[in-house]
Amino acid sequence: MNVSDALLKRKSVRAYLDKTVQKDKIEYILNHAKHAPSGVNIQPWQVCVLSGNSKKSLDNKLKNAFLNKKDENMDYQYYPLVWNDIYKNRRKQTGLQMYKTLDITKDDKDKQLNQWLKNYEAFGAPVVLYFFIDKDLQKGSYLDYGMFLQSIALVAVEIGLSTCIEASLAQYPDIVKDELNISNDKVLLCGIALGYEDNSDIVNSYRTPRVELEEFTKFYE
Repeated sequence: MNVSDALLKRKSVRAYLDKTVQKDKIEYILNHAKHAPSGVNIQPWQVCVLSGNSKKSLDNKLKNAFLNKKDENMDYQYYPLVWNDIYKNRRKQTGLQMYKTLDITKDDKDKQLNQWLKNYEAFGAPVVLYFFIDKDLQKGSYLDYGMFLQSIALVAVEIGLSTCIEASLAQYPDIVKDELNISNDKVLLCGIALGYEDNSDIVNSYRTPRVELEEFTKFYE
């Protein structure tokens, strides 16, 4: 599979088969993704890979935190505090698209809650990866990290696996760090669900649209 095909095939998968992902496949992904570029080659990525009982334990703690209405306390501000209408509308349409696919109405709060709760178990994927970065690193290293995360997603596609990159898994960094024995001088960036896509689950049937090239590009000659 070439890179162009992997880019078009990659999507956020929210239902996975109950099928083990072998450790050598995870190592293959990370050993290739580590070649992502980074400013002055500092390679800021730090990764924790969870499966089996380790994953179940943390999944349960995150779900309980959400159900008990624990305040979110992300280590950084992911989304804008005030939304530009363009981005606000794209965000809204993305949510509506998923709810329409799942036949969840805006008044069905129980179904909405249950769907959101799945975030904290990485949508049932057998593997979840958590990503950390040193607190003293700056915005350039966050750009580097984005390329690393994208590389993981693309290599996963190449070898027949699927992913979902989740900021929601960083909403309770104190719980994650305590569970994984990570010091507080690290920023928890996000998590990635990793596994084999369940093609029979309707949640995986839709694709979010992309704007046309002309809407985000200017050519100067």
